[in-house]
Amino acid sequence: MENTLVFLSNVWQDLKQENKQHFLFLPFLLLLCTIPMSYGVNNVLLGVFLLSVLLKIKEIKLNFQYSIFPLIALFLLMGTSYFWSIDTKATLKAIPKEIGLLLIPLCFMFIKPFSIEQKQKIIKYYSFAMVVYVAFYLIKAIVRFLLSGDTNVLFYHELVTKEVNAIHVSVYISIAFFYFFTKEVKSRLETSIAFLLFVFVFLLSSKNIIIVFILLVLIEFFFFSKSGHKMRLRNLIVLGLIVSSFLFVGKIKDRFKAEFQSNTEKSISHTVLDIDKSLEGVHVLSINEAWTNEKFTPNDFFPGTAFRVYQARMFFELFQEENVFWTGYGLNASYKKLEEKAIKYDVFRGNESQEGYQNKNFHNQYIQNFAELGFFGFLILITLIALNLKNATKSKDFIQIAFAVLMISLFLTESFLWRQRGVMFFTLFYCLFNAKEYLPLKKL
Repeated sequence: MENTLVFLSNVWQDLKQENKQHFLFLPFLLLLCTIPMSYGVNNVLLGVFLLSVLLKIKEIKLNFQYSIFPLIALFLLMGTSYFWSIDTKATLKAIPKEIGLLLIPLCFMFIKPFSIEQKQKIIKYYSFAMVVYVAFYLIKAIVRFLLSGDTNVLFYHELVTKEVNAIHVSVYISIAFFYFFTKEVKSRLETSIAFLLFVFVFLLSSKNIIIVFILLVLIEFFFFSKSGHKMRLRNLIVLGLIVSSFLFVGKIKDRFKAEFQSNTEKSISHTVLDIDKSLEGVHVLSINEAWTNEKFTPNDFFPGTAFRVYQARMFFELFQEENVFWTGYGLNASYKKLEEKAIKYDVFRGNESQEGYQNKNFHNQYIQNFAELGFFGFLILITLIALNLKNATKSKDFIQIAFAVLMISLFLTESFLWRQRGVMFFTLFYCLFNAKEYLPLKKL
């Protein structure tokens, strides 16, 4: 107990010292670490973050950041889309959720960027905060399992709640994992934490993130770490077999198989919507059916990948039918068109107990930007990920590289920036990694 108190005291002293060096260190860290909490908590801390900047307004000057300006441009385009939106109420309602894209980059335009050492400490404390969340989720899941005997509570959305979203949490935890994994010298505690986070990412069962996560682990181990250069081919094969074996264990195996098995073999427990198992004639769709069927029925249900293929199909059809290439439909306004398509194709549109497929977005950030903000919305997003990846490879900081690669991958399966937590996570880390020191122009 005494050792714990000493440790916490040292942490607090370190945090206070860093906040003296940079007045936004603690507000930024708290804002970052509370992303998985309720929106109310995060909104309050965003207010504290902004207030901290305003209190120092007389001491700071404009530091225009080319790398982070596209975030502001994206928000301005979102707001401007109100004037051509096909659903102005939906657009107006969505704008406040995106406010972090404007306010956080603006703050970084007026402050001295964090030093390399401060960035490392922010990532360090963020990573330990994620360990606390993991411990909480695991304890809660174990208690639920002991009470119910249902193993589903240990996996996917059941583990962290659907609102917080297992796929999103996979990314939060992956960044924390790479902090511990990339340390050249690890204590036993840090090694144990890295293993715990590694296992937790697999329990979250996001197929896309698991694949990219494994790839990043292998790249770091064999191309960035010192020990990796000493590994022999035999050890590489052994490691590959061990990692691959995770894909063939229980629920994780089922999550992968559900996307590729034939209809007669699929378990209906892996569809996007929960199915009433008392229904007769339930049919779980294949990827090919999602792309080619001319008609569906309310008893047809989509697994995750098949649903994303269906949504992509709707996007291409809409853009062929209507002249919205340059403007899109307006922020959050595409639901109207997706509902029309849902009626046309007769997909399940919900009942008194659950929502239907027409109430879900495109689940693809690239398509979402294009559909609602047009070509320029898509172009801004591509610019953001290109700048992020360019700066990451230039820095040779593997955590920054991992963030860049994870975002590129996540945007393929999630409309991450259309969720408040997604906006905060992406914007905070993007600004942390890409904001640069002010360099005055040289005189000719």
